[in-house]
Order: sequence, then structure tokens, then C-alpha cells
Amino acid sequence: MNDLSPSIASATWQDSEMLECVSVVPEMPNTASFSFRAPSGALFAYQPGQFLTLEIPAPGQPGGVVHRTYTISSSPSRPRSITVTAKAQPDSIGTRWMLDNLKPGMRVKALGPAGLFTNDGSAARKFLFISAGSGITPMMSMTTCMWDEGQDLDVVFINCARRPSEIIFRQRLEQMASRTSGLDLKFVVEEPDPYRPWSGYQGQFNQLMLGLMAPDYLEREVYCCGPEPFMQAVRDALAGLGFDMDRYNQESFGAPVETEADQPELDDVIPDDDSKAEIVFSTSGVTAKVAETDTVLGAARASGLNIPSGCTFGVCGTCKIKKTAGEVHMVHNGGISEDDIEAGYILACCSNPIGRVEVEI
Repeated sequence: MNDLSPSIASATWQDSEMLECVSVVPEMPNTASFSFRAPSGALFAYQPGQFLTLEIPAPGQPGGVVHRTYTISSSPSRPRSITVTAKAQPDSIGTRWMLDNLKPGMRVKALGPAGLFTNDGSAARKFLFISAGSGITPMMSMTTCMWDEGQDLDVVFINCARRPSEIIFRQRLEQMASRTSGLDLKFVVEEPDPYRPWSGYQGQFNQLMLGLMAPDYLEREVYCCGPEPFMQAVRDALAGLGFDMDRYNQESFGAPVETEADQPELDDVIPDDDSKAEIVFSTSGVTAKVAETDTVLGAARASGLNIPSGCTFGVCGTCKIKKTAGEVHMVHNGGISEDDIEAGYILACCSNPIGRVEVEI
């Protein structure tokens, strides 16, 4: 045991020193928070939202180790320890080893902290945090840091999970939210837990939910973290509602970014009013020249064709039609299944043509 008391330590931890595990806290099945200290008593300095890379034993792998990155879920306002929260996927190697083997007193090598995904230094005063699954970890770090520093919080905190029992940090977040009006928690689940009623949001995150959860979303700085398909859906929803995407920030928990040069280009399809498209209504023999910002439903009506419709914003599914050629940009709100999309169906009310498109009308 090191003789230097952490209470008088002044040095900042450097990654040349191994980390010592001090606690393992189960969060949910296959998920735990691992807290570490510096054996020297050094303190941790980092920005909320950054990540660590751990060197983890992996028998059978080249070199006997694997390197895995984990977002830091603790806050730099609590510098005596540092915590990562890890969820094991079915094919996990490193995280699986940690869950099965890592115990207090054991030491691991770590690199970092690093990463650009942080609200530290942001000029914004109103934030919208959107996450899915373990993508909640950087949001927890940023929220805790603002809380500890006594900032006047104005955060809408949205997290999506499979079930209510799989919402990581739910109790800790609710505890903070119960003591300030500035932390507005919104949870979305795919399905409720058996025999436990759920009165919150249910389904896939969409534009309608966004408008209900954060009516002033246009005024907020957005931070998003989760699987790429989830972040793509969030970007589509925001862009479709006219959000200034220069105020959108994201981090994939599968591939955190360390430098500006590593920042991926977001090559999202955003319909352009100046770009022309063509819709061929093959059954009717009608062709319409339109802008990309026009919907298939709008083009059909302007051409004197009738496509049955109801809500006109991708919920009811009434306007589902078969697309036989070309591509559309569709941002729906739950009115069509993934199986139907795979089979070539679209919702005419929320589909914008990209180039030449044929539909069976």
C-alpha cells in the first residue's frame, strides 16, 4: 500500500502509472461500473465526456491482451477516483473478462484520458443530451460535473433502452433531478418489463417524441451517443425539423474520436430545395418533376393522383406504397416496420425523392 495519503496528493495521474481497481458495482445484467485509483495517490484530471483505453488480459489473443476504449462515467469534479461503465455484448472479449475477473486490488494499464466529446468550455447554456444504452456514460459525466460545480442546469436528458430495468444510472439521475428543476429526464423503452407497468415513452425515438420532450430543441446544444443507426435516426430527425446541425455533437461508443483529424465526416442525406428529382408513378403512367424537398405524397396530389393518407407525418402508416426503383430519404415516426422497409415499401407522406424514383401508384 502506498504511504502517500490521497488527501495530500497534488500530482496529476499520468498513464505511465497503472490503475488499481477499488470497486466493481453491477448496474444491470452484463453491465458494471469499475472504479480505479492511482496507487501513488495522484488525482485525475480530464474533461467530462472523455474516454480511457484499458489494456485487458485476453488469453488466446495476439500478445495476450486487447485494448478497449470506455467512456469515463465519473466526473472530474471528483478527482480521487475514475470510473468506467462497461456493457458486455455477446461477442465481447475485453469487457467479458472485466466482468468475470476484475476485482478490487487488481491493477490494469490505461491510456488517456482522451477524446473531443465534451461540453466543457461550451458557450451554450441549454443542452439536449440524447443517448441509447451505454451511450449514456458521457452524458452522466457531463451532467454530474455541472451538478457538482453548482451550475444553473438547463438539461433535457433523453435515454433510450430496451426495458426500464436496463436504464443505466436511472436511480442516480432521478436523485439529482429530484433536487433541481433544471434536469428534465425523459426515458424511452422498446418494451416494459414483465408485470411492471410503464407509463413513459415507448417505441423508437422519433421526431414526435423529440417535440414533446424538448419543445425548445432549436435553442439547445445537442450531444448524442449510441449505436450508429440510432445516431443516424437522431440526425435525420433533427435535420428534418430544421435544427442547426452545427450545434450537433456525437460520439459513437464503439469508436470514440481522439483528434480532430479522426472526426468522421457525416455524409447524411439532406434534401435540397435546389436539387431536382423525378417521381414515376408507374401504374398511372404519370411522371412528376419535383424538388428533393417535396414529398412523394405532395407530388402525387399535385399530379392529380390519390394516395390514401391520414396523419401526414409518418405515424399512421395509411400512405404506405411500394417503391420499385430509386432511393428516397424517409424520416418516419413509427408508422412502418423494418420488414416493410426491407421489402421496398415507403410512407409517401415523409419520403423525399433522391434522383429518379418509381412507385406503384
